[in-house]
Amino acid sequence: MHTDTKIRRFFRHLLGVALVLQGINHFVLDAEMAQWIPSWLPAPLLMVHLSGIAELVLGLALFVPRLRRLTGWGIVALLIAVFPANIEMALHPELLPEVPEVLFWIRLPLQLAFLWWVWSCVLAVAPARRVAPAHA
Repeated sequence: MHTDTKIRRFFRHLLGVALVLQGINHFVLDAEMAQWIPSWLPAPLLMVHLSGIAELVLGLALFVPRLRRLTGWGIVALLIAVFPANIEMALHPELLPEVPEVLFWIRLPLQLAFLWWVWSCVLAVAPARRVAPAHA
């Protein structure tokens, strides 16, 4: 376990904000995102909304120290769960023609960087210790 530092807290909070913003996007751009849900999954719009709720909840939970470890594992599970949609985006770049196709392919290994981000600033950080009040 590593010591919690200012830089780790900064990147953990940045991750929290990014997850909340992306969670909001799941409701603002839900129809577009539903196109990227693999055809073998049911109810694409529901899947987009559920993953958006998960991102909102997990992003906010990163700001609650007691929930940090559980939240970190939740984010790992979420990144794994949405990976098929990332593959779908790479296989069907015509759904978003204004984005260069290569970016969809770059995004796939980038998920490993996201996992490392979660590990290094959430899961690998020692939990904060409570200091017992001094008795007079």
